[in-house]
Amino acid sequence: MARLAGVSRATVSYVLNNTSAVRISEPTRRRVHEAAKELGYVPHAAARSLRAGHSRMVLMPAPTFPVGPLYGQFLSDLQVALGRLDYTVVQYGGAGPYGDEAARAWAELRPVAVLVPGAGLGPKGVTVLKRSGARAVVTLGPESVEGAHALLMDHEAVGHCAGSHLYDRGRRRIGVLVPEEDGLESFSTPRLAGVRHALHGTDATVTALPLGYEEEAAARLAARWRELGLDAVFAYNDEYAMLLMRALHDEGVRIPEDAAVIGADDLMLGRLLRPRLSTVHIELPSGRDLAELVDHAVRDPGAAPETHKVLGATVVHRDSS
Repeated sequence: MARLAGVSRATVSYVLNNTSAVRISEPTRRRVHEAAKELGYVPHAAARSLRAGHSRMVLMPAPTFPVGPLYGQFLSDLQVALGRLDYTVVQYGGAGPYGDEAARAWAELRPVAVLVPGAGLGPKGVTVLKRSGARAVVTLGPESVEGAHALLMDHEAVGHCAGSHLYDRGRRRIGVLVPEEDGLESFSTPRLAGVRHALHGTDATVTALPLGYEEEAAARLAARWRELGLDAVFAYNDEYAMLLMRALHDEGVRIPEDAAVIGADDLMLGRLLRPRLSTVHIELPSGRDLAELVDHAVRDPGAAPETHKVLGATVVHRDSS
């Protein structure tokens, strides 16, 4: 490989091991990587880990909750950003043990960092991971966990935005869809609480509306709409909003005249509906920012865990409300 690239063996080693202590020009790096590709070279992960004193594997347990388009894109961007920092991202299957028990299974893979979406991991699980060699444990959820870096996602703010918007538009009998799908409680419960907090002390009422993500379930709810006497609904997210809007349309309920509807996530499809769907735009952290946080934690494992609030929420008013 050194002969093909026209460099020394030491230079090849520095480039392939991404050694930062030695300065290598970009053209030289390109020649080495092109030679490696031509020769079909694949680095030996175990040997590389021995040299570095730790692996470059970042473990991402698969979410235990249904992942929508917004969150799915966020995870995809994060994996790309970590790859650019020379980490290997491995997604661990969601089936099997949960919480601290799952941490033992993750620890067996000896990752250098673990990114845990949602709730479930506790302090014991964090300790298990760190004792196995994980330099960084990062949680993405509504609460921080002792010993782990935390990215707090304030879903109550999403509901608060939606409730305030509907009230400001003159709506007073407001329903809130609460998904019946398993795993969504950590999102739906604070969103419902956010609507209630926004309307606390006003003349508005809030009615929780459990709903499965099925056309038949939406049709049954729409058939009861006039009986419920509601004039607005925060539909948890855009997908549930679109499901309910179709069912309400089939029942002859006019939107927004009879019922204002607002979702969340600001999906492209919501802009294509007629009427166009009002929504809460959710601002997630960039994959690059989170990848840099992970990299910093790996480089300085003794640093105190950091907590960051990372979810922003703003209303996008369109025709449905």
